[in-house]
Order: sequence, then C-alpha cells, then structure tokens
Amino acid sequence: MSLPLDVTLLVLGAALMHASWNAIVKSSPDKLLDTTLLAAGGGLMCLAALPFLPPPEPASWPWLAASVVLHFLYFIALIGAYQWGDLSHTYPLMRGVAPLLVALAGVVVLQETLTLPIWTGIALISVGIVGPMLAQHDLQHTPTRATLIALANAFLIASYTLVDGAGTRLSGDPVSYCVWLFMLDAIPITSLALVLRGRELLGYARSRWHWGLLGSALTIVSYGIVLWALTRAPVAAVAALRETSVVIATVIGTVLFKEKFGGWRIPGAILVVGGITVLRL
Repeated sequence: MSLPLDVTLLVLGAALMHASWNAIVKSSPDKLLDTTLLAAGGGLMCLAALPFLPPPEPASWPWLAASVVLHFLYFIALIGAYQWGDLSHTYPLMRGVAPLLVALAGVVVLQETLTLPIWTGIALISVGIVGPMLAQHDLQHTPTRATLIALANAFLIASYTLVDGAGTRLSGDPVSYCVWLFMLDAIPITSLALVLRGRELLGYARSRWHWGLLGSALTIVSYGIVLWALTRAPVAAVAALRETSVVIATVIGTVLFKEKFGGWRIPGAILVVGGITVLRL
C-alpha cells in the first residue's frame, strides 16, 4: 500500500506550516507567552467554529482527553527545548525520533500492518533527519538539558500521534475532532501562563498578537491536515512524512537565526527525499 498522492502533497504542506510556526516560537523573546498566544488564539478560533460542527462521537472522548494532557506536556517540553537549545538541534531530535516510535507502537496499539516500502521510507526519513545531527557531533556542543528535553518530547509526540490516530478514526468527523482538540488544548497552557505571568500576558499580547494569530492558523491547519490524513493512511507513514518539516526548519534556522549548517545536512536531505519517494511506491 502506497500513500495516496493527495495525502502526500497535503501532509508535505502541513510540514511547511509546522516548521513555520515552530520558527515563530523559537524567534520569540518569551517562549511561554508566545506559546500561550498561539494556543489561546487557536482555541478562540475553534470555539467560534463549534456551533457549525457536530460533536465528536462519544467513543473518541477518552482519546481526546488523553490528547489534551499529552499536548500540554508537549508545549511545556517545547518551551524548554527552545529555551536551552538551537532550533536546528532540538527540532530534528524531537521530530526525527518520533516516527520510528510511532511505527513500532502503531503495530501493537492500532494493529496496523506496514509494508516493506513504508518501513523503508520511515527509516530513510528518520535517518535523514537525525543522522546529520549525530554526524556533526551536535550533541557535544549542545546543553545536555536541551537534548534530554527534546528526547522526552519525541516520546510525547509519538504518544499524541497514536492517541489522535485512534481518536480521529473513532470521532466520525476529523474536522470536529481537530476543533475540539485545539479549543481544549488552549485551557491548560493559558491557565498556567495566567498563574505564572498574568500581569505580563496582556501587554505581551498587544505587541505580538499578529504573530500569535499567524501561528494559531498555521498550527490548526497543519494539524488538521494530519488528523485527516490519519484516517486515510497508516499512522506511522503520516507521522514520518510530516517530520520532513525538519529539513524546512533547518533551512529556517540557518537563514533566519544564523545557526550552524554543516555539509551533512545535504545527504540527510537526500535521504529524506528518498524516504518520501519510497512511501509513494
């Protein structure tokens, strides 16, 4: 089974949007408040859409609740990773390890059967993402704290991907599931920011609201595409294809943030492209 062309193209577009909103958070002067603006803006957008959509089927509610918890932990880990490490180091580590974890767990949790081309494509994409970082010995020049947080977030990413793969399929409507997820996601991170930085949040929102809205829109559309794709293709294949955003994030980190770009990034990108091609076989 190969990935349908429409799924492939839309998930690649989602990868571009995902890398873009991560760059917004990384470039912000305050990672917690910017992440809060992004989540709160997305929550308000989705709240406005609720009257026009049916609620998700009750069978998906436990999965939706679990996803909200996992996404909250993901946001916290994301803030820590970007606080202590470069985008070009932490982003590949978080996103490159997750597809292999999803593939291994998906076979057990979702009883998915993956073909040899899909396993090969996942492996090529993961190696192409993580390999250049290891080859350049980035681990030796990055705070251990950033590396550990990024690895922990890889497990969280794999976990919520599997949870949302099951929840979306049970929801009866991927769009409704996405809208409810983002509306509920906004509650815990916004509550935390109000408790810790309530006095600063309003003023910060006045100066960064446009970036918050842009990031919110990118987040909702990109993950909405992924949730739809999870109903059309194996979770592991969608997860791997989505993580091609790492190649885009590396370019953004190099061009905008002047982060180090080594020669190993080129063969890594070639492996990622090869993985995408194999997934389409």
